Amino acid sequence: MTAVTGTDLTGLLAAAAAPLLAERQVPGLAMGVVRGTGEELLTAGWAAAGRLVGPRTRFALGSLTKTFTALLLAEMAERGEVGYQDPIDRHLPPGAAPRSEVTLLELATHTGGLPKLPPNLYRRGARHWISNPYRRYRPQDLYAATARLHPVRRGQVRYSTFGVGLLGQLLANAARTDYPTLLTERVLRPLGMRDSAVAGPHELLPGAATGFHHGRAVEHWTFDALAGAGGLYTSGPDLMRFLTAQLHPERFPALTAALTAGQLPRTSGGPGTNRVALVWNQREVEGRSLLWHTGGTRGFTAHLGFSPDAGAGAMVLANTGPTLPQPVVRAGRRLLKASVF
Repeated sequence: MTAVTGTDLTGLLAAAAAPLLAERQVPGLAMGVVRGTGEELLTAGWAAAGRLVGPRTRFALGSLTKTFTALLLAEMAERGEVGYQDPIDRHLPPGAAPRSEVTLLELATHTGGLPKLPPNLYRRGARHWISNPYRRYRPQDLYAATARLHPVRRGQVRYSTFGVGLLGQLLANAARTDYPTLLTERVLRPLGMRDSAVAGPHELLPGAATGFHHGRAVEHWTFDALAGAGGLYTSGPDLMRFLTAQLHPERFPALTAALTAGQLPRTSGGPGTNRVALVWNQREVEGRSLLWHTGGTRGFTAHLGFSPDAGAGAMVLANTGPTLPQPVVRAGRRLLKASVF
């Protein structure tokens, strides 16, 4: 694909958004593209009944939050406050250490042998498993699960919300604060992401869109101990700043080294296979390095991907939950491909 101008970017976004909106697959969305020095953001559709999506409409990021926790790890490692090879028991309270040693880096690369979810989450969240499963999962529950941890196939990539949620809590412990405050001070504020915040377990953020699942409004998911794995809300312009920071780390001096470190592949993989950086999926495609991650709650879907060497990337936020056809994620992938190649 040839270089894209601002006008071309507008057309690219309009073409990507049209089928999603026309077929009523999503009520509302924010969609953006960066290519070289050009960038464009589109907001469209409904945030809630009687309210259009606007620049400050907040969407839940779900698991895309994990990339922010990874950046927080890199930032704290650059300061020397934690080390990638720190065993997790160094940042756990007494009695919460697992029998087998696991490192912070292993949590950030899904190679620590942890299951996808903490086993005791099912008991804590059973009554609200569909509506809001993470809200009642507290730090003491997380520590209890960690103390009983028996890593399986350590060293192999095994996607774990448990692992990255635990990582967020451990970083907060190391800094002697809570995760939302730490993320705001170390990542969101330096990036200028003023509309972004982690919702508390019983909090609905002002300006948040209503989430929908199969066309029906659903309850927002909120997080307590596992906030680092899925609790962040953001707006279209804010996520565009995050995308720009990934492509141009030098523009954000306080985080330049951390942003660069976060993109380095940390696991091995053959040609055409995925590797893992700090949380980011990474693959070489047609001579370009691609990094990406998706996220979803019952009422929201998010996708962000970029190529540092192409200086291009794309993001999509939508207030509809993931479904089997994955229309939002598929649109995000097509938009990323169109922006990079």
